[in-house]
Amino acid sequence: MIQSTNWLTWIGIAAVLVMTQASAVPLTRQQIEARIASAAADLTNLEAPGVDLSGLDFRGARLFGASLKGANLTKAKLRGCNLDLAVLRDATLVEADLRDASLFASVLANADMTGADLRGARLMGNMERAQLDGADLTEVKGSSDMANQPMGLIRLVLTHARLRGAKLNRAELSRADLSYADLRDADLSDANLELAKLIGADLRGAKLDRAMLAGAEIHNANFTGVKGLASVRGLEKAAGKESAIFEK
Repeated sequence: MIQSTNWLTWIGIAAVLVMTQASAVPLTRQQIEARIASAAADLTNLEAPGVDLSGLDFRGARLFGASLKGANLTKAKLRGCNLDLAVLRDATLVEADLRDASLFASVLANADMTGADLRGARLMGNMERAQLDGADLTEVKGSSDMANQPMGLIRLVLTHARLRGAKLNRAELSRADLSYADLRDADLSDANLELAKLIGADLRGAKLDRAMLAGAEIHNANFTGVKGLASVRGLEKAAGKESAIFEK
């Protein structure tokens, strides 16, 4: 179950995926390359679980609702792609280019995105236990849209994710769930973490210059060796400061 998200919302999303992919036929790498080369480049509801798609150039392609569970997308070019409702659980996206891509209600749980480039991407889905060490998430759009929540809160879920050394400068992460995430040595300068969940998160050595933490939940979070802590905005309004770990 995706944490802190209305379960009815995700049941509805799952139902849409089942209906739209029911008639889809799994494609081979060669078939997908041919589709990409066509003028349309519309890969809506693509079925390619476990397929080796490493290095392919999908730039600008529509991959709405794609089933890519366990697929190998190492160094794939996915800049500007629409990956909304896509299933990428257990997929490999090491050093993939996902700049400005849209991943709304997508599933990337357990995905290996080490060193991936996600600058400016829209992230709003399940990324629990994803590997994002050294990834570039500068200016990602991961804040919940409170004006469009008809069935309950949909948020970016990064629980237990690895983000060691990741770049999250100016990232929009309001209401995101980063509970128990590994954020050691990550750069969160100017990041918006208002009302985010950082319960048990490991922030040792991270940069938090001018980050916003008003209303964030920081119970048992480890801030040892954090840089720029004095410039953090709203820390006094964060919940759980009494149990958070700071340098003495």
